[in-house]
Amino acid sequence: MVWLGLAVWGAVHPMYHMLGWLSANGWSTRAMLREWFGNAASAGLAWDMVIASHALVIWIVAETAVRRNREALLAIPATLLVGPSFGLPLYLFLRSRPVR
Repeated sequence: MVWLGLAVWGAVHPMYHMLGWLSANGWSTRAMLREWFGNAASAGLAWDMVIASHALVIWIVAETAVRRNREALLAIPATLLVGPSFGLPLYLFLRSRPVR
């Protein structure tokens, strides 16, 4: 249940900030990308999230092929749409359950 709790936190907390920014600044992807890469510190964090997300998706695909745990593939859209703070604990939650 720890993984599930972290997945909920990893979805709600980042999305709270993201949706707040989007509602205040418009729903412009370009403006959001400008903010993410606006300075070296935020660009470093943005690239960190991009690289971590790619690594997580590759791991999910590789391990799902071996374990045949198709439900765990739900962590891929979670990772790509919200981020690894949601996708990783969700994957670990789905992975820790018995495979049917």
